[in-house]
Amino acid sequence: MTLTDIKTAPPTAWFGIVVIALYIFVALFAPLIAPFGETEIVGMEFEPWGGAYPLGTDNLGRDVVSRLIWGTRNSLGIALATTVLAFGAGAGLGLLAAVTGGWVDQLLSRLVDMLIAIPALLFALLLLSIYGTGIVNLVIVIAVIEATRVFRLARAVAMDVVVMDYVEAARLRGEGLGWLMRREILPNATAPLIAEFGLRFCFVFLAISALSFLGLGIQPPTADLGSMVRDNAALITFGDITPLLPAAAIALLTVSINFVVDWVLHRASGLKD
Repeated sequence: MTLTDIKTAPPTAWFGIVVIALYIFVALFAPLIAPFGETEIVGMEFEPWGGAYPLGTDNLGRDVVSRLIWGTRNSLGIALATTVLAFGAGAGLGLLAAVTGGWVDQLLSRLVDMLIAIPALLFALLLLSIYGTGIVNLVIVIAVIEATRVFRLARAVAMDVVVMDYVEAARLRGEGLGWLMRREILPNATAPLIAEFGLRFCFVFLAISALSFLGLGIQPPTADLGSMVRDNAALITFGDITPLLPAAAIALLTVSINFVVDWVLHRASGLKD
């Protein structure tokens, strides 16, 4: 993708790019942007909007603006690390299954089928209940679950590429498995895999937020967008929209990534407006 491609992007893609850049900026510079510390108690609980606290305080008297900034940093960072781990494992095994074939392909595919058959959220809740709710466990559990989805796509894309003449020519030249995967298969499967990375990040981001809302994700006092909805949910009874702010932050990033993914897939398909 070139600079010219980005300049000719539709308004929805531009909107997504700007929002994603803003989230990345907030995540990188949260310590400089946030008015208060991540766990700093600055006032009474549920103080109204205005004054020193533009969006009020939460159930423990922490500044909501600061918690939103720190929550964005934590949620984004953990979701990105989880997605990279899931994508690396899933795509690598998917390419391996397609190129190798035979019993390796059958073994990996049947294992993935068994894992996919279990509802993802229930499976995550079960594993986190057994092994604990630390960040490391959360990342590993979500990565394992999401890697199965990446495996299916990577294998399907690679199966279409592996039958091409240039791949057969590379085999006849005596190229090894690593060469075939890295130099022949992967470059010709880049576009759908990039789009899948964006979509998979959305699913991971939403899954972590959902688990945090249920109390099995990122644990207090670490700020997280999902747990912020739960902590301030009581305000909804009084017509206060504060609990909706972290939910809106989750939705905005998800929609923005989908806008960019749709644009990338449209360009990769070769379709014209």
